[in-house]
Amino acid sequence: MNSHSTAADYGWLEERYQPLMEAYCITLVQGLSPEALLKALGAEPVERITGVAELREPAEGDPWNMTESFVAIAPVGDWSLMVEYNGCVGIDGTMMLPISRGRVAVSHFLNINAVDYFSWYEDGAVRLTFAPLFPHHRDGSHPDELLTAMRESGFDLSGGEDASFDGHTEAAFALAERITGVHLTPELFDSAEFVCGRVPVPSRRPGPSPAG
Repeated sequence: MNSHSTAADYGWLEERYQPLMEAYCITLVQGLSPEALLKALGAEPVERITGVAELREPAEGDPWNMTESFVAIAPVGDWSLMVEYNGCVGIDGTMMLPISRGRVAVSHFLNINAVDYFSWYEDGAVRLTFAPLFPHHRDGSHPDELLTAMRESGFDLSGGEDASFDGHTEAAFALAERITGVHLTPELFDSAEFVCGRVPVPSRRPGPSPAG
């Protein structure tokens, strides 16, 4: 965890990717290629797309299809970056816990109703999970391991009436970088080459990951 990124380093997201920031799920998985991650999720590659902005239209797809979720995965060094517009595969513990066995995965999510989750999976367990909007409530096997990193990323952990909620979504990106070492940039979002597929899901309703 050598990164010193903060919420301010991700201010470009709202400026350049506002549609994604309305409802998104971003996941980083260590040591699996995009194709291998798709296979682990029970999906097959169906198309390749360059750039995060180009993922929006195919992700919208059939709004009545509640049994599949469109995911796009790109390689970033030893990690796979999975981007979902209005999806929640990355914070579904039933899917992600098996994938995290022997590796690290970090996912964070926000929907249009301001419901949000952050989950750090490692070796088949949830190490940390919390709602970025309410970071003073934490769960997992190591809920307090990253308190300093959370504060430095931009989270207000006080939980009082005067607690600040500013930049909590950007702080989730910064904390994910501190855990994984993967720095997301506008240039990466513009140029990343994604392998895309549709993941079968029993329900698209988000919820906190099980403790494993």
